[in-house]
Amino acid sequence: MRKILLSFLLTLSLTKTDAQELNAQFVVNADLVNQTNQQIFETLEGSLYEFINSQSWSTQDFFSQEKITCSFVLNLSSYNASKFEGTLQIQSQRTIFDSNYDSPVLNFLDKDISFTYQEFQPLFYSPASYESNLVSLISFYVYIIMGINADSLQFKGGDSYFEQAQRIVNLSQQSGAMGWKQNDSNRNRFWMSDTMRSNTFREYREALYTYHRKGLDLMTENPMEAKNNIINALLPLENLYDRRPNAMLLQMFFDAKSDEIVNLFSDGPEVDFDRASKMLKKIAPFYQPQWKQIK
Repeated sequence: MRKILLSFLLTLSLTKTDAQELNAQFVVNADLVNQTNQQIFETLEGSLYEFINSQSWSTQDFFSQEKITCSFVLNLSSYNASKFEGTLQIQSQRTIFDSNYDSPVLNFLDKDISFTYQEFQPLFYSPASYESNLVSLISFYVYIIMGINADSLQFKGGDSYFEQAQRIVNLSQQSGAMGWKQNDSNRNRFWMSDTMRSNTFREYREALYTYHRKGLDLMTENPMEAKNNIINALLPLENLYDRRPNAMLLQMFFDAKSDEIVNLFSDGPEVDFDRASKMLKKIAPFYQPQWKQIK
């Protein structure tokens, strides 16, 4: 009887869900907004939390423990007559096999955030139509998060998610809002989607896969081999730098990974890091203080 009960409980714990691929936190920070009634911001925060976490974003089945941990922080700088402006910080993590460690895979600040929202306005996502700039903004980053997570598990595993992100870009360009067109800036949603899907920047996606699947996922079993595989994942990024030294994806990679790389190679079994160290100082010079910590 006890064995039957344990088997039943294990089955429950591994049951696949039909929705809710993300375990997302959403924070609306309105400290800079001169508004006495804070209720609108609390309602917006709750609505966005429900919007992200309560619906299916794909046709894939997810185990409950496979949900992608991520966070959104909307820092508002202006609110007037239902129009909101500010910045959005998006972060996501990837669970590492055989550990309780979540590895950061995305840490991006979108500075071109503007949208209109009426309190209690329902939020719906439709893959085939443009609903609102707010819906497009959040849905776009949901698919970017899911695509990066899938790429870390299987080489180019995120293709379908990046294609959906591109469809959102195409539909949202009609809105006239900033961040959806290539001439808005050189580091926006248009370029994020475009470069993710371009073979010109393939080393970024190759690095995501090798770094996590052949590196971090092996760390518990064989830390020496795992570290060498991580070095092998990083080295080809120099080829990308030589072609496109200002590539948005390179900055995205190290915005997420710089501290982790320092921690990985400052402790545990020692490996030959000299070549990787020189390469990192060349292609990610903004992180020189971090790279100097690796001995």
